[in-house]
This record gives sequence, structure tokens and C-alpha cells, in this order.
Amino acid sequence: MTEHLSCTRRQFLQRSGLGIGSLALAGLMSREASAGSHFPGKARSVIHVFLNGGMSQVDTFGPKPELTRRGGQELPYENLLTERRTGVALPSPFEFKQHGQSGIPISDLFPHLSRCADKLAVIRSMQAELPSHAMSLMLMKSGDQRLVRPSLGSWLNWGMGSENRNLPGFVALCPGGLPVGDANNWRSAFLPGVYQGTLVATARKDPRQFIAHLRNAHLDHDTQARQFSLLRQLNDRHLAERQGEAAIEARIQSFELAYRMQVEATDAFDISREPKHIQEMYGDGPQNRQLLMARRLVERGVRFVQTWPGKEQPWNSHNNLKNAHRTVANQCDRGLAALLMDLEQRGLLEQTLVLCTGEFGRTPSVELGIAGGGATAGRDHNQWGFSLWMAGGGIKGGTIYGATDEFGFKALENPVSVHDLHATILHLLGIDHQRLTYRHAGRDFRLTDVHGQVVKAVLA
Repeated sequence: MTEHLSCTRRQFLQRSGLGIGSLALAGLMSREASAGSHFPGKARSVIHVFLNGGMSQVDTFGPKPELTRRGGQELPYENLLTERRTGVALPSPFEFKQHGQSGIPISDLFPHLSRCADKLAVIRSMQAELPSHAMSLMLMKSGDQRLVRPSLGSWLNWGMGSENRNLPGFVALCPGGLPVGDANNWRSAFLPGVYQGTLVATARKDPRQFIAHLRNAHLDHDTQARQFSLLRQLNDRHLAERQGEAAIEARIQSFELAYRMQVEATDAFDISREPKHIQEMYGDGPQNRQLLMARRLVERGVRFVQTWPGKEQPWNSHNNLKNAHRTVANQCDRGLAALLMDLEQRGLLEQTLVLCTGEFGRTPSVELGIAGGGATAGRDHNQWGFSLWMAGGGIKGGTIYGATDEFGFKALENPVSVHDLHATILHLLGIDHQRLTYRHAGRDFRLTDVHGQVVKAVLA
């Protein structure tokens, strides 16, 4: 008994087998500003479907009849600078129809998702700050377009933790390679390293190939367990001599999580265990498969799942937009609809926030060749106004919020900044964005910096 009383709190938790991650969570939950304790949240987890490259608002969720009528004419803009030269109005090549009881207009790029119109809240008045992929990606992911800051998933992972200690609290699914911005898209920055996202490459169908060295080919489970026990003792001794070293704590917790993942990771990513009708509902292809994985992950208590279409910018349609947008929409449309229906039938949609967005939109005017030549039948980057949709955890389905001008260039009615979006997401999880702060370099930081207003009109 005396020995236990003489233990530090850290040593007691380590000897109890809880590990450094549990210590961090216990310490956090004792703080007044801990996330999840501000007020009851509607959502418990987030699936962020990121269609990087810049999805065109006037070709997906923001129809502009005036753009069609004025096709081929000069548009009356002088001060809305774009990254490249643009020319006359380019009408959308896609047909819009109203869907559901709410009558939300959605283009024929998304025939499957259109059936879920009454579950969606479409924000048509989003704004970014610059027409740069890298900077707008960082802004959307971390609230800062220039400096490496903790990503949204890291803030949630730090504040709320994972409900499954055998899986990371933040998982990024990407079919192959790193997207623009690389690992900065899921980095924890000055938050403890254990809260950064875990990248899982999903291009292959065999889940045993998603994560390198997930299983030891030479040692059985009992031998590994004995090795892990010895490693933990050595790590405890090493850390006891270096109290407060966050990098060491994060590394140790990463080893512990890697060991525990052997129990559950393969199962979580193995969609072949799903009934055949569920697999068929989602469809084939890397994006559809990883949307099914996302559902399996939140079902197992993962707090934040981010899905990517690939390492390039597949929605970056500078030319031949008609075929380019059609191709990438076909790769995810079935899976997006299946995700919403699947979550709903399992009783998970009301507690899972689904967010689908890119980093900015595209111009309603045609992009001109880089050398100043003819039109390319594509659209340039547009940070002035774009669309996204949300569904699930606390969202009022069948809602349209905000609007761009008559041609779809600039947000005019109820503009929404990325900081407003982040404040709204945190609110849905029961977090006051002004109180979720972390002390670093002599000041308190938060995801929304000194900005952000909750968009109450999209809340149920």
C-alpha cells in the first residue's frame, strides 16, 4: 500500500496499463474548458468527405439560370480577380432538377445523392480567402492558410478523444499518395503528437495492405505480448527521467496504439465482412469503398474520419469541365448516397455529422489558355463564393442557406467563412469554439482564432 501511495499519478496510470493517451485525456477532462462538457452536442463523430480540387458551385448545387441566358457574353465584373485570365460566361453543361419534398436543386452529376436531398443542408455562400489550392486546403483543414496549425480532426481528437482505444481518434483515408499540403492536412502541430491523424492508403482491396507491418509475420501473439510488456517497462523508465517531454509521450503512445490496432484495425477496414447488398449499395471503386470504411470506423467509435479522392486535385477542372466533373462525380455519387442511407438505417446518422466540400469553387466564366489563347471549356479557381453540404448530427435537412450573385461568382446573401463553418461543426459536437483553447508560445490558440459565428439556420 505504501508503494502505491508513493507513486506519481503518471506512474499509477502507466502501471494500470492505461498508457499516456489515457493520461492526456484524463488531464483534459479535468479542465473546465474540456470539449464535450460545454453543452449537449447532437453529433458524436464527423465524416469529412473532402473533394479536393475545387468543385464547381454552378454545376452541382447552385443553379444559375441567368448564367445560361448570358452564355458567351461578358460578365460585369472588374474587381473579382482570379488566378488566371477568364473570358465570357460559360453556361453549365449539366441539367438541374428539384429533388425531395424540400425541392433542393441538384444537377444530374449526382443522380444517387439527389434521392437524399431532404437530408442535406446546402450552404451556397461559402467564401475562402485566396485562389490557391495549398492555402485554401490549409484554411479549410486548420483555420489558417499560411501557418501549420492543428487540423480540425486533431482539435476534436484532443478535445473529445476516441471511443475506441484500439483505433486512432482521427483517421485520414486516401487511395494513393499524399494530397496537396501533404501531412499538414491532418497534422496536430502544437497539440500533442498523439492527436494527429493516421493516414490509411485505401487503393488496394486487401485491408491487410492498408497499413504497413500491421501484423508480425515472424512472431505469434503471445511472444509479441511479452515483448510489448518489456518495451512498456523500458519506456516507463525512460519517460520517468524526462518528465513533461511531449514528443516522447506521443512516440510511446504511438507504439502502444500500433500494438492495440492489431486487434481491431484489419476488421475495421475489411468491407468484405459487410453483407453483399451493403457492398453493392456503396458500389465499387476506391472512393465508394472508403466511404463504407468511414461508416465502419465511426461505428467503432472513431471521432473524425476524413476521406480524400486521391493525391491529385481530381475536381480541378481547368479544361473540359463537362467530362472531368462527370468522371469524378461518378466515382463518389453512389457511395455518398449509400453512406447517408446506411448511417440512417443503423441509427447513426443523427449522431454522425457528414460534411462534403472542396477548398473553394470555380468561376462562372470560361478560363482562357495560360498563354492568353482560346477558351478551354473549363473554369478557374474561385474563392469568392462556393457551395458545400452537410447532413446528419444536428443538421436541418432540406435546407438551403445563403446565395451567390445571379451568375454564381460571389457570395452576397449570408456569406459564410471557413471560421463560421468550423464554429458550426464544433457547436454540433457540443463545443463552444471560443472556449476550446490550447496554451502555446505564451498565448491561447483556438481553431477559429478570433473569428467564427455559428450558422444557426442550418441547425435542427
